[in-house]
Amino acid sequence: MTPDFDYFIVLADMRTGSNLLEQHLNSLDGVTCFGEAFNPYFVGLPKLSEMLGFTPEIRDRDPLALIDAIRAAPGELNGFRFFSDHDARALEPALDDHRCAKIILTRNPLDSYISWKIAVETKQWRLVNIKQRREAQITFDAEEFTEQVDLRRTFQHTVLNHLQKTGQTPFYIAYEDLNDTQVLNGLTKWLGIKARFAELEERLRRQNPASALSKVTNPADVEAAVSGLDRFNLYQVPNYEPRRGPAVSRHVCAAKSPLMYLPVRGGPEPQVAKWLADLDGVGSAELLTERSQKQVRDWMQSNPGHRKFTVLRHPLARAHSVFCTRILSTGPDAYVKIRNMMRNRYKLPIPETVEGGEYSEDQHHAAFSAFLQFLQNILTGQTPIRVDGLWCSQAQMLEGMAAFALPDLILREEDLATALPDLARQVGHTNPPKPVVTEPDTPFELARIYDAKLEALARKTYQRDYLLFGFSNWSPITGAE
Repeated sequence: MTPDFDYFIVLADMRTGSNLLEQHLNSLDGVTCFGEAFNPYFVGLPKLSEMLGFTPEIRDRDPLALIDAIRAAPGELNGFRFFSDHDARALEPALDDHRCAKIILTRNPLDSYISWKIAVETKQWRLVNIKQRREAQITFDAEEFTEQVDLRRTFQHTVLNHLQKTGQTPFYIAYEDLNDTQVLNGLTKWLGIKARFAELEERLRRQNPASALSKVTNPADVEAAVSGLDRFNLYQVPNYEPRRGPAVSRHVCAAKSPLMYLPVRGGPEPQVAKWLADLDGVGSAELLTERSQKQVRDWMQSNPGHRKFTVLRHPLARAHSVFCTRILSTGPDAYVKIRNMMRNRYKLPIPETVEGGEYSEDQHHAAFSAFLQFLQNILTGQTPIRVDGLWCSQAQMLEGMAAFALPDLILREEDLATALPDLARQVGHTNPPKPVVTEPDTPFELARIYDAKLEALARKTYQRDYLLFGFSNWSPITGAE
């Protein structure tokens, strides 16, 4: 019988029972778990000076060489334990490798936290002889606990997302299952190894078997902290939009000045680009755009002290501008197929044409209201219409930018008259031009139809943008109240 994998990784964290799982695995013929191979402070176990010829210094110079050594060590199947604070350079190669078995060990985070605090207090990290148990009550620190929960959740999400993207299935095992022979034999079967558990060695004992609240001096603080955790994401603003790439080809570098504009689609892109050209006294064609990631990196390296910026537009104004130019219009830039689908299949009250003066403000209000409502369905993936960059949330657009480079400044459209000249002065311009004013939308300005209903629809459609960027109600004078 040949194992289904070349090696394994136990993805866990402190005080989740990983020592006990390692003990069980090492009791099987031909199986070796080499401890915390990538712990920053030791290699394998705290008392080992080296493992498989690797000292911490040798390992740190080439982490992947230790993975190769573990894979090649004698035996049927070998592996190691990996925690969220271990050397991250070893994680991605292991996650990418389909020949590496992923065992995910979990435990109630409150039990893990209290167990860790007691171990720190008593200096007892393992218990073999029950007569030597050191007991202690600890003081629960809500902020410290929440930080640990967030770190573990982030680590677990990273692992899960990576395995999903690479089409792999891990073996999940809970702390409570570590003494269940049937579950452990299911693990050996999944690993594809010959050995099975007849009975379990019980050298390691559970150190703190009492209830969680009995182990702390301030149980009321525990209850308050746990009740404050949003375990079921009751207060999370839902986000079903697809992840976006950084769209580096749309970045605009000034012809001479060390400034780079990272556009948010649907914003004042032409106005900002023209200001960059005017700043250096060149035509718009001389701006550096449509560049590859390598070319943009080269520009950043050759322009030390450069500043990168982006510009946000009020969500309601952005949606109205996109509606007028891409959906209501039938001109060259219109999304004709999407427009026709909205009209014919989904019955949005979009007129066949707005020419001839027969399209009224009331009709425009009704059509734009329907568009805002329909955008909610698009953004949550409930229609076949793509989540276009012109109407995706601005928060999602910035998250995509971050995959390549973060902007130094996030400006607001209503502040550009002063913000852009101020930025130019920071890079050496003494008399920078003011940006041109954005032309009003046609056939009707937003101010002509604005009311509380439109604002409420925009808030519902773009909850994350309103929340994360603090947008207040739109104002016909400044763009925001």
